[in-house]
Amino acid sequence: MDLHQLYVFTKVVEHKSFSKAAEDIFLSQSTVSSHIHALEKNLNVQLFDRVGRENILTPHGERLYQWAQKLLLLKDQALLDLKGGQQELRGMLRIAASSVPGQFMIPKMVKLFRDQYPNALFRINQSSSKNTVDKVLNGSVDFGVLGDKYESDKLKYIPLLKEKLVLITSNQVNIAGPVDIHDILQYPFIMRNSDSGTNAILERLLKKNKISKDQLNIIAYTDSSQSLIQFVMQDIGISIISEIAAKEYALQNQLKMYEINGFDEERYFYLVYNLQKTQSILGKLFIEQALDLV
Repeated sequence: MDLHQLYVFTKVVEHKSFSKAAEDIFLSQSTVSSHIHALEKNLNVQLFDRVGRENILTPHGERLYQWAQKLLLLKDQALLDLKGGQQELRGMLRIAASSVPGQFMIPKMVKLFRDQYPNALFRINQSSSKNTVDKVLNGSVDFGVLGDKYESDKLKYIPLLKEKLVLITSNQVNIAGPVDIHDILQYPFIMRNSDSGTNAILERLLKKNKISKDQLNIIAYTDSSQSLIQFVMQDIGISIISEIAAKEYALQNQLKMYEINGFDEERYFYLVYNLQKTQSILGKLFIEQALDLV
């Protein structure tokens, strides 16, 4: 059984797509298809049912996927033992991250990890907290970093960093701080999209203060904390955002940052991984060292 074919097979499983798997591992789609057909011919079983645009695992495919993960991990362990050092570890780690950790945490974590394992390659996917969890659950990434928890028996969360949300305004706005949550109702407001962890915490704050979301003068929604900050700096509206994302801009006097009266809810950024997914040696090392990398 060809280990490279098994590796290609696992990528097709995780992406549910020949074309996306090909893009991930830098092969042509025809090469990926050839590897899968060769594997099916060698094993004399059908591994996928082609249903519409998706490739669904057959029962044989599901069993092979479990064995393939174990065999590929065993290969990594053997190479590590023979080469006699972790510096020789190589491979790709796929991380999904929500907006704030994607911009303000992941770069530092990658740098510190690559200082130890210079042959590690990273593929970073930045999206909402909800999309991050979905990618971890479907196996298309190795783990995620996000600012809210979505409970599932399949998921393990590791708290990385504690922080809080703050109000930000342009330098043209003058508010006597700390700010009462009711004070923000009179200003145009920039809102994170509904799948973000920041949005989930803000909605809990509004509910606690018996404020309907409709009472906010929302003028724009955005997926990106960077875009949100630019909206605020241009005096288009005010917003509530992670203190980590706002602090550097406030220190450089590019915007104003305020604490919110009665808003004492602190949140964590978490590393999350799928308990049912077999991690590579590099993946296990990243998970084990995540707290030290922040």
